Amino acid sequence: MKAPIVEIFSSFQGEGLWIGKRQIFVRFAGCNLSCNYCDTPNSQNASNGVLKSPEEVLEKINELKTPDLHSISFTGGEPLLYPDFINEIVDKTDLKIMIETNGTLPDSLYKIKRMNCVSLDIKLPEHFDGDWDENILNNEFLSLKSLVENNIKFYCKIIISPSTNLDVIKRIGEKLHDKFMDEKFTIVIQPQSPIEQWKNNSDILFDFSELLGEYFEVFTIPQTHKILNIE
Repeated sequence: MKAPIVEIFSSFQGEGLWIGKRQIFVRFAGCNLSCNYCDTPNSQNASNGVLKSPEEVLEKINELKTPDLHSISFTGGEPLLYPDFINEIVDKTDLKIMIETNGTLPDSLYKIKRMNCVSLDIKLPEHFDGDWDENILNNEFLSLKSLVENNIKFYCKIIISPSTNLDVIKRIGEKLHDKFMDEKFTIVIQPQSPIEQWKNNSDILFDFSELLGEYFEVFTIPQTHKILNIE
């Protein structure tokens, strides 16, 4: 079994609830979506990866281990295109496992044997240059349902720009609340990089936070690795 890998590297997690944790990142090539803000566009096409076996990936992980290592992050691209490959690695390591996913492959998410944290993107219509497909949101909700039912730690991440429509966020927030009324889960609002574009637009971040804070625990966290100029 092999999967296309763009890179395997050690760095600090720059996003979300595990921010600042030392991780080994395994970046897969290939994605089932094409987001216009993607900060790793070379990972969208599977042909940009080098085919590696789980054993080769584990060997590199072992080479990169440091005393401060917290976990492995499977990212992409879309790592859930390769659930069986991920399971091969999960079976052979005791390290904590993080999955960074667009959430649109609920069946693949369900297959993963062990996950200590899932970062699940909620995609907005503005994230795509073409027509918006409501099935994207529906599949994300199915993934969330699976995580809730299996008591897996997760958070939702919503990437916003200065032009993001507040009404769109309100609609998605209300739909999330309606679907998961009894769950007080966490949403991370991630201001889109580069951070300079927020210099005169930071006030709207409070509007987004207050709107979603009616139903959820909310964090507003930029991509700190971009600020530090690290991978």
